[in-house]
Amino acid sequence: MHSEFPPVAFLAALSLLLPLPWHWRAGNVATLSIIAWLFILNVVYGVDAIIWANNVNIVIPVWCDITSKIIIGSTFALPAACLCICIHLERVASVHRAKTSQRDKRIRQLFELFMCFGLPMVFMGLHHIVQGHRFDIIEEYGCRPTTYVSIPAIFLIWVPPLTLSAITLGFACASFVHFMRRRITFAHHLDASRSGLTTSRYFRLMLMAVVEMIWNIVVTSYTLWFSTLDLRPWTNWDDVHSNFSRIDLYATAFTPQIVITNFYLIWWVVPASTFIFVAFFAFGKDAVDEYTACIVWIRRNVLKQTAPASVPPAKYVSARRFAVGTENAQV
Repeated sequence: MHSEFPPVAFLAALSLLLPLPWHWRAGNVATLSIIAWLFILNVVYGVDAIIWANNVNIVIPVWCDITSKIIIGSTFALPAACLCICIHLERVASVHRAKTSQRDKRIRQLFELFMCFGLPMVFMGLHHIVQGHRFDIIEEYGCRPTTYVSIPAIFLIWVPPLTLSAITLGFACASFVHFMRRRITFAHHLDASRSGLTTSRYFRLMLMAVVEMIWNIVVTSYTLWFSTLDLRPWTNWDDVHSNFSRIDLYATAFTPQIVITNFYLIWWVVPASTFIFVAFFAFGKDAVDEYTACIVWIRRNVLKQTAPASVPPAKYVSARRFAVGTENAQV
C-alpha cells in the first residue's frame, strides 16, 4: 500500500496556492491554467488513492468517466500553457512587438483561454476515437483513461503534446536570442514594453517553461515507448469499440511487476511537475513580497495591531494594495 500518495498529492495541490494571488491579480491566463490543471489533477490523484487503496471496486463510475477525461485533457493543456508563455515572452522581447497595449493583452488572454482550455477539450473529445473501453481501475491508483494503442492513437494522444513541447522550446530559444542581442538594454526594453515584466520575472517564466517542457518530453516519450510495446492494428470502428462499456480492473496481486512499476513512475509525474512549477514562483522576491503584504494586512485588519516602528511604511502600502486588489498587474 502506498500510504504516501494522498498526503503528497494534497500537499502538492495546496502548494499551488502560494503563487496563485500574484498570477490572479496579474491576469496571467497561461500560468493560472497551469495552476488550475495541476490542482485538479493532484486532488483527483489524492482522492483516488484514498478510495481505491487495496481494492478495485467499481464504486463511483461517473467520477471515473469525468476524471479519466480530465487526465487526457491535461496532457495537452500543460504544454499548450507553456507554449503560450514562451510566445508572449518572445513577442515582448522582440523589437517588432515593443509595445503591449490593453487590446494586445485582451487578444492574448483570449488566445490563451482557447489554447489552455478549448484545445484540451477538443482532444478530450477526439480521444473517444481511440478509447477501446470505458476506463480502467488500478488498485492503489484509481481511475485511469484507456487507449486502444495503435497508429491513430500515437498521432492523437502522444504526437500533439510532443509537438507543442518542441515548439515551446523553439520560442524559448528565440526569446533567449532576443536577450543576447539586447542584453545591455534589455531591462529598459522590458520596462518600455509596458508588459509588467522585469528581467527576473522574464527569465523565471522562460526557465519554468523550458524545464517543464523538457520534463514533459521525457515523460511523454517514455509513456509512448512503454505503451507501444503492445501496439495493436487498427481494424475498424466497431471492432475497436466493441464491448465499450467494459471496465478493466487491475489488482496488484495479478498485475505484472513491470506494469506496476510503470503505474508508480507515472503517478509521480503530476506531483513532480507541481513542485517544479511552485519552485520557480513560490520563493522569489515577488512571492516574498506577497507573503509580507498578506501578513501585514492580517495584522492590521484581523488582529488590529498597529504598525511597529521597525516595519517600513512601504510594506503597509503593499498591504493596502493587497487588500483592495489594485496592485499593478505583472506579466
